[in-house]
Amino acid sequence: MAADPILRVENLVKHFPVHSGSLFRRQTRVVHAVDGVSFDLGRGETLGLVGESGCGKSTTGRTIMQLYRPTAGAVFLDGVDLVKLTREELRTSRRKMQMIFQDPYASLNPRMTVGEIVADPLRVYRSGSSNRKIEEEVRSLLALVKLDPSYTNRYPHEFSGGQRQRIGVARALALRPQLVVCDEPISSLDVSIQAQVVNLLVDLQHQLNLTYLFIAHDLSMVRHVCDRVAVMYLGIIVELAESSELYTSPLHPYTQALLSSVPIPDPVIEEKRRRIILSGEIPSPVDPPSGCRFRTRCPIARPLCAQEVPQWREIRTGHFAACHFA
Repeated sequence: MAADPILRVENLVKHFPVHSGSLFRRQTRVVHAVDGVSFDLGRGETLGLVGESGCGKSTTGRTIMQLYRPTAGAVFLDGVDLVKLTREELRTSRRKMQMIFQDPYASLNPRMTVGEIVADPLRVYRSGSSNRKIEEEVRSLLALVKLDPSYTNRYPHEFSGGQRQRIGVARALALRPQLVVCDEPISSLDVSIQAQVVNLLVDLQHQLNLTYLFIAHDLSMVRHVCDRVAVMYLGIIVELAESSELYTSPLHPYTQALLSSVPIPDPVIEEKRRRIILSGEIPSPVDPPSGCRFRTRCPIARPLCAQEVPQWREIRTGHFAACHFA
């Protein structure tokens, strides 16, 4: 358990129905996008959520934000279960949580100026504020993310990808939220710009006492940014630990394989390191394997892995994993 948790996720499930038939559509299968995810997030902490593409990271973030309503489970924000809230109650709670989206080209309305984009949440939630006060706050927010406040009348197409993401950050911070879900905020940016955006997020966290759920697939960046890291595979979390502990002593075979693929900028160490190459394809979330979901690709799988689901347990202090042989 994190100290002073602001967010607690309990057995979160999100399934998407698959329909067939053009005239009489009927549900035939279910996509197990998120299948029993649980974790907590301490106030002021950054928790990294990593894994392969399609493992359910972004769906988890969107379901926590209630952009997708969960199939089952609970999401507590400051002790309030968001799943049980009505639409109006949820609208009020959204002030406390915001999201930075992955694609800065798709997440900004091309027909709105930068000033209108950043001011939009202020106009929705602070309807009593004057136009002048909102304009001043918009300029202050642009300065906060290291953009020229005079850019308010420009449109998104006039900015680079990194600048657009900064606009997205400014919009997310407009209501001074406590929790920010960062959904792969740097994956679509040039490598030369990624570090700038990450450093900005770190500075803003210290300045505004923010809490981050940082969804990413860049393991080296996650190590730099996050206090703890959770590893997802096929809709479930298979390992969770403090960042330094996870990167130096991974317990789950999937985590070990992931970390073995991260290049080390030291040719001597890189040459001696053992690479773990996973065989086979990622199973379909429509029909996940029985028992351990990783067993079809695991280098140490045994008959037990197909028969029993491994229990989520604390193997070391603060270090959790779901593996029969960890």
